[in-house]
Amino acid sequence: QVQLVESGGGLVQPGGSLRLSCAASGFTFSSSAMSWYRQAPGKQRELVAGISSTAGITNYADSVKGRFTISRDNANNTVYLQMDSLKLEDTAVYYCTVQLGRRYWGQGTQVTVSS
Repeated sequence: QVQLVESGGGLVQPGGSLRLSCAASGFTFSSSAMSWYRQAPGKQRELVAGISSTAGITNYADSVKGRFTISRDNANNTVYLQMDSLKLEDTAVYYCTVQLGRRYWGQGTQVTVSS
């Protein structure tokens, strides 16, 4: 079965960095585009970044462009989200996701940006 397991969240001060990881299994990772979404308290879940199967194409929400970088390691079935220059408004639960007929989600990892 499809499994997506996120890790790397935590508490960080404004301006700091975190690197999220998502370990994937149960499907052909190297053939699948991957995405990161986030959901802040009281807000709808939103797309943060996406990456094509070969990493040749990436896309970002305007709010994170220039600060976040999505990447992947197809040899290890892992997708990453490097988050730099974090802001208070980046506080959210971050989810790894893949669309395979239907969309599958990980359990999420909490990122809290606070001074």
